[in-house]
Amino acid sequence: MDIGLIPVDSNYPNLALMKISAWHKNNGDRVEWYNPFDHYDKVYMAKVFSFTEDYSQYITNAECVEKGGTGYDIKKVLPKEIDMIQPDYDLYPQVDKKTAYGFLTRGCPNKCKWCIVPKKEGKIKPYMDVEEIAINGRNNLILMDNNILSSDYGIEQIEKIVRLGLKVDFNQGLDARLVTDDIARLLARVKWINRIRFGCDTQQQIVEVERAAKLIDKYGYKGEYFLYCILINFEESFNRVNYWKTKSRRFIPHCQPYRDINKRHQIIPQWQKDMARWADKKELYLTCDFKDFSPRKGFKCEEYFQ
Repeated sequence: MDIGLIPVDSNYPNLALMKISAWHKNNGDRVEWYNPFDHYDKVYMAKVFSFTEDYSQYITNAECVEKGGTGYDIKKVLPKEIDMIQPDYDLYPQVDKKTAYGFLTRGCPNKCKWCIVPKKEGKIKPYMDVEEIAINGRNNLILMDNNILSSDYGIEQIEKIVRLGLKVDFNQGLDARLVTDDIARLLARVKWINRIRFGCDTQQQIVEVERAAKLIDKYGYKGEYFLYCILINFEESFNRVNYWKTKSRRFIPHCQPYRDINKRHQIIPQWQKDMARWADKKELYLTCDFKDFSPRKGFKCEEYFQ
């Protein structure tokens, strides 16, 4: 069979497509990124976001088109024989030979209104063992767990990561509210890729992030803290994001405009776009007040405060 793959709305390594590719190659099929001038027995389209365009109607050179991913259907999952296979890293030349992607747990017990994970995956549960991901010398792990600290199994996996000396990035962020003294001691022993990530989506979480960071620092961590910040209300969002300018350069906010998961078409307020643009460039954030930021000719963000 000739197989074509399409990551509809993201250039980030798509784990599902990597596993689909590996399964088909193991079965003797030819797999490549979709080319509109070729013909395929089957084309797989993976779509992450519900709000991005679907152009499956333009795929006319395939006998069959299979659509999957949260952007198409939150209930659709890979067959187990594909889901548990090792990914085909050859799809993404930019992924070096020391890096692996995966999940240790799936799901989340929280029900944040901006997050689709509980609706899609349910409560948190074990998924894979870290040794099933760190294979063939791939000891730098990009792990996409949504709330690993809320799982006893997840904590056991972090302990195993420490024992094996693996480097890791939990790139969806950790829940600072779950950091106890024991967990802080454990996290300080992890070999982090660049930084520790926390969610800081409400004003109340500022206190929790500071508390967790203080505990982790007590055990010797000296790296950065990357903070995911959902933007909803202007005044609250500005105060929460701007707060970290008064603390330390070690705290790096990353703004994400709020999207209603129940709406396919949504207009993002311009202030959210501008605040994200300002905060997400570290040097701009540290050296320029948001009021003085001029994202467009003839406009300064001080107008948002009037």
